[in-house]
Amino acid sequence: MEKQHKVQCYAAPLEGITGYIYRNAHQHIFQGVDKYFTPFVTPKPKKGLNTREKNDIAPEHNKNIPVVPQILTNKAADFIKVAGMMEELGYKEVNLNLGCPSGTVVSKKKGSGFLADLEGMKYFFDEVFSQVNIEVSVKTRLGVENPDEVIDLMNVYNAFPISEVIVHARVREDYYKRPVNQEAFAQCLAISKHPVCYNGDLFTAQDIENLTAKFPDIKAVMLGRGMIANPQLTEVFCGREAHGDSTSVENRQGLDYVRWKAFLDELCYGYEHIMSGGRNVLFKLKEVWSYMITFFPESEKYGKKIKKAKTVEEYQRIVDTLFREMGIV
Repeated sequence: MEKQHKVQCYAAPLEGITGYIYRNAHQHIFQGVDKYFTPFVTPKPKKGLNTREKNDIAPEHNKNIPVVPQILTNKAADFIKVAGMMEELGYKEVNLNLGCPSGTVVSKKKGSGFLADLEGMKYFFDEVFSQVNIEVSVKTRLGVENPDEVIDLMNVYNAFPISEVIVHARVREDYYKRPVNQEAFAQCLAISKHPVCYNGDLFTAQDIENLTAKFPDIKAVMLGRGMIANPQLTEVFCGREAHGDSTSVENRQGLDYVRWKAFLDELCYGYEHIMSGGRNVLFKLKEVWSYMITFFPESEKYGKKIKKAKTVEEYQRIVDTLFREMGIV
């Protein structure tokens, strides 16, 4: 079936990775991301947001980037307060995290732990939509234990003016390891009165092509680990500005490692600028490389070298050598 619209590409929030340094570097070097979702902020009673969270959503750190702040809470009053703050900062949309499967989050009945309390969710949305003026989207899982839970969940979402439902096609108990459930996702698409975005295990352009062919009515795809591993993935499939819509997936696979190097250099510079001590900078860079390394020759050899680097200078020498051997530097 031919798609009747352009599928948008969203960058998923990954805690510890996709902060404003990453978003700025990615937006500067690559194209094709329609929205960047921030790692969740967690409002605390009487304290609000911490310094790191405030820095991450500060307008001066997100200039000309299509950013959607994500909020993790099960308290309507806290959500309303933070949403109002985001509106004052100029944001047009906030996203409620109902997908995080972390045990520490779920034990507090937040993230995907909130999905078990349908009545509580109804009260939450009643309060939120009576007071919040900007758009509210939701990132959800299929349920807590059973994908059949998604029917009741979607009916709850349908009862409120949610701007978009982003569905991670797993239940909470699956974490990120069990296979995604596209059959249950198809139920979401059939039931939802709202635009639907798909999230889960999209690692290649072919994965996205197959999914959008199977579900031509989806509004968007959200890319997480696949985009961290291949920061050009958004261009390969979604980069209309760079490639044009008629280009086949097979002809869009060429990766521009010159820009990958520029991206990594910009990340390094950005982290050095805001962090004290090379150890913290290295931790950030090594985390990104743990995903990206598979796209490089001799990945096992260089992955070990990068992992063992003790200083930023040593790290830079290793990376420069890798790119030089590829004919890039």
